Amino acid sequence: MAALYLFDFLTAVAAAIKSSSPLEVAGVLTGAACVWLAARNSIWNFPVGILNGALYTVVFWRSNLYSDTGLQLAFIALLVYGWVKWLRGTAAADAAPLPITHTPRRVAAWLIGAGLLYALGMGYFLSTRPTAALPYWDSTTTAISLAAQLLLSRRHIENWLLWIGVDVAYVGMYWHRHLYLTSGLYAVFLGLAAYGYWQWRRELAAPAQAVTH
Repeated sequence: MAALYLFDFLTAVAAAIKSSSPLEVAGVLTGAACVWLAARNSIWNFPVGILNGALYTVVFWRSNLYSDTGLQLAFIALLVYGWVKWLRGTAAADAAPLPITHTPRRVAAWLIGAGLLYALGMGYFLSTRPTAALPYWDSTTTAISLAAQLLLSRRHIENWLLWIGVDVAYVGMYWHRHLYLTSGLYAVFLGLAAYGYWQWRRELAAPAQAVTH
């Protein structure tokens, strides 16, 4: 029975890959690598993430997920910001690496307010566009993802909690838009986000924190 389930699963994966565009396949591979590197606290997550954002800009535009298309461009900007910020933290031999910290309440309040405004405003705007898919769902997941990426760039540990929540929503959204391989990728992201939170909690509790190069 277990062998039959495994065969069915592998058959479904093969069918998803076959029905996916080469851009989506490349996006899945770079996306998985990016999140794994981030969970491992590696600075290389930034260049890999920039490539991933460029690939998914095209994929989501073709799927009429316009808010997610814009999200990729914002991700690229935030990844560049995070890359520079992490590099500055380790540029000098005697400089301490950018530490893992908790999100300040002021920053959390600002992100909640800005996220609500974006989700409602962009959701309404997209709902007036006849080709836009899942406008409020799309805009809400985008708002949460932007907040999570900003917290990741600043190395606030709560970024992983946001990723866990939004990845659940993304699994359903991308499946609905027939992006089956991407939906599966976000199921993997969900597990990696949980791992990232566990890993960062360990490093936060450690007496010394270091960036892996």
